[in-house]
Amino acid sequence: MDYQILHQDTFPVVQIKLASGEKINCERDATITRRGGLTVSGAIKDGLVAGIARSLLTSESFFTQIVSADKGPGEAIIGSGLPGSVVPLEITGSNSFLVEKGGFLACTEGVTISTKMQGLMKGLFSKEGFFIIRLSGEGLAFISSFGAAHRFDLASGEELVVDNGHTLAWEERVQYEITRSTAGVVSNLTSGEGLVCRFRGPGTVYIHTLKYVSTR
Repeated sequence: MDYQILHQDTFPVVQIKLASGEKINCERDATITRRGGLTVSGAIKDGLVAGIARSLLTSESFFTQIVSADKGPGEAIIGSGLPGSVVPLEITGSNSFLVEKGGFLACTEGVTISTKMQGLMKGLFSKEGFFIIRLSGEGLAFISSFGAAHRFDLASGEELVVDNGHTLAWEERVQYEITRSTAGVVSNLTSGEGLVCRFRGPGTVYIHTLKYVSTR
């Protein structure tokens, strides 16, 4: 599969070229155009229980679109409709990613989409809620950001503080907690910062520049 991300940091789309027999799983309604031997069908990705869990707990669609090159090679354009960026993620057995709800766009067949429950503190106070998306397995995934996406590669023990609501995705091995931005209550209220997400490496973290408001 070959791909190219177009119109990055405006209203980005992914132009995907599939060889005969290849397919890609997309978020519902993500396919904008297709040509050649491509067909689109609907399916419940990873089974009924997993589909229900994703729909109820992470705001993702119960069904996914499957774009297949079953009638020969072809090209499709997919997009999320959000003003921002599309980020490609290489998923391997050693680097599963956690993604905020509403951030998943598409993935190749070898990637498993599931949900992960956060702890009580994270669930109550993070913008992501109690459940987030987990991408594991082997393959390529695409996620969409609200505003521009920015990548941080954290060294072992290195800390990154992110304002609550700006997190996009992070490697599962990265340590993560929700804390107050400042030590004192008065400072916390007057600074306008509120709660923040503290990430500790090693690992990769993606943020987006605008606070995400789910449109799904």
